[in-house]
Amino acid sequence: MNEALEELKRNVGDMKGWLHHLHRHPELAFGENQTSRFIADLLKDWGYEVVEGVGKTGVVATLRVGTGERSIGLRADMDALPIQEGDALDYKSQHDGVAHLCGHDAHSTMLLGAAEYLARTKNFDGTLRLIFQPAEETMGGSPAMINDGLFERFPVDTVFALHNMPGLEQGKFYFRDGEIMAAVDNWEVELKGKGSHGAMPELGIDTIVAGASLVMALQTIVSRNVSPYNRAVVTIGAFQAGHAANVVAEKAILRLSIRTTTNEDRQMVLDKVRSLVKTQAEGFGCTYEIREGVAGALLLNDPGETARAAAIATEAFGESNVVYPGPSILGSEDFAFMLQKKKGTYCFLGNGDTAMVHNPNYVFDDKNLPVGAAYWVAMAESYLK
Repeated sequence: MNEALEELKRNVGDMKGWLHHLHRHPELAFGENQTSRFIADLLKDWGYEVVEGVGKTGVVATLRVGTGERSIGLRADMDALPIQEGDALDYKSQHDGVAHLCGHDAHSTMLLGAAEYLARTKNFDGTLRLIFQPAEETMGGSPAMINDGLFERFPVDTVFALHNMPGLEQGKFYFRDGEIMAAVDNWEVELKGKGSHGAMPELGIDTIVAGASLVMALQTIVSRNVSPYNRAVVTIGAFQAGHAANVVAEKAILRLSIRTTTNEDRQMVLDKVRSLVKTQAEGFGCTYEIREGVAGALLLNDPGETARAAAIATEAFGESNVVYPGPSILGSEDFAFMLQKKKGTYCFLGNGDTAMVHNPNYVFDDKNLPVGAAYWVAMAESYLK
């Protein structure tokens, strides 16, 4: 019998309260000031040593029990998305155009549930570090915390994270060795041409025509350069140009999401994007600028730590609730940067048959609150015996 899970189920009302509060008050990347203060205040009340402002708005909480020398890091993300939420919830976002539509509020809540339980029971021997990270959606939060001395100031032997995943069976854990999520490179391309009257296009340089051609050309990168045995995608999620029907647009902005699953493909695809932007822009007489975002990284799970985490989950929840090996997806996660520094693993917790994350109608299944919290309890107690 999983005593932690049963107790967390009985006390799930507190977790629901935290979730509803965080959901009503979402904050975007590096603006999680009220979110981090709310989390920090709870942790302080439970006896944790709490440091705020790590990586700008991150929070790290430490609890030491006994004389054990091992240390474990458990990480949850805190930021919301710039998307307008639907009307499904009675605790919906109170901020227009900003909402927790990826479940980061739930990730933080599950780690808080584990934090309260572990502080009260203290059934471990060693050092527990809880990492509440900002700005996952921009891929900047993990690097910011690392650059702020995360692992030097708060040493850990291993570090772990999870993400709820719609489309996977509710309440089940999914583990995978090696690559589990893709590298993402979010780039912005600006084309500059020459404006003119729409009746006299010969006097201008039309960036809409140039941009449209570039959009189509970019689609050939994956289809004709990436092996069918591998996976990659180049998505142009935004194309902004012009304001009036009778004006040749002088400037166009294209925003790209480039996802790859091998380091070799990543380098090739990025080089092809650079080459096509140059040749397409010059072919239409435009000048151009490419603004490259945070360099992408594959999320690679350590096989040994993954096997160990899966075994702990199996013991805690039963073999029927653990899938190993599980799927990999073309989504991305800046937890990849933490796994470049420390061994660990990242798993999925099935959210059931719900709308996908980043969808206005996505809803986190709150039956997972005690399940996720109990997983963190099991990980801490097992690693810090």
